[in-house]
Amino acid sequence: MKIVVLVKEVPDTYGDRKLSLETGLADRAASETVLDEIGERSLEVALKYADAHADAEVVVLSMAPESAAATVRKGLAMGAGSAVQVVDEALLGADLGLTAEVLAAALRKTGFDLVITGNQSTDGSGGVLPAWLAELLDVPAALNLTSVEIGESSVSGVRATDAGTAEVTAEFPAIISITEALPDARFPNFKGIMAAKKKPFETLSLADLDVDAEDAAASRSIMIALSEKPPRTAGVKIVDEGDAGEKLAEFLIQNRLA
Repeated sequence: MKIVVLVKEVPDTYGDRKLSLETGLADRAASETVLDEIGERSLEVALKYADAHADAEVVVLSMAPESAAATVRKGLAMGAGSAVQVVDEALLGADLGLTAEVLAAALRKTGFDLVITGNQSTDGSGGVLPAWLAELLDVPAALNLTSVEIGESSVSGVRATDAGTAEVTAEFPAIISITEALPDARFPNFKGIMAAKKKPFETLSLADLDVDAEDAAASRSIMIALSEKPPRTAGVKIVDEGDAGEKLAEFLIQNRLA
């Protein structure tokens, strides 16, 4: 059983989040960078299965700048057996479509029985990558799962719906995405951190994946404008002088809130 877990380096949730006004990209230097929590939870699902099945192989896969290698290596310290990182300058500012194409190519090269990923990252919050990958790889997808059960030839789980819950099953090879309903990830211990330094860590470029670098560098999403978020104002204060209800109604109407 080969399980590939998609992980991502993101700005710390509790730090500052800013966009570069020159490039329109996230300013990675504005705060500390960490392994996305939903990716850690995805890895925990895989590691829990590997703990009970000695033949299970867990690989972490990420598309990230070279500087993110230390963050990706945390997945090895947690217990993954190997890591693959796609690094290429042409991927700077890649949109979701290009990201899906590159990760799909990496998954084809790496091989997998099951791919586990989070339902959405905490920085981009696109929420479409798991389905996009399943389409490109032509494999079944069980998405937004709140529980996961990995079997010998299939994976199953529960997904919340507007009407309640649904039990879904996908035969291998397959892709699943999980939600924050899954358990917190384990913490790397000293033994795991030391062992991570000796585990296989493969770096791939677009050329290694047979992805056209010129096509990758071409703009697929066009940004037409960018500006800083306006400073927060004190707002409107209404003093009740017997007509507060009327003033509130007027304010709501003027701001198209009623």
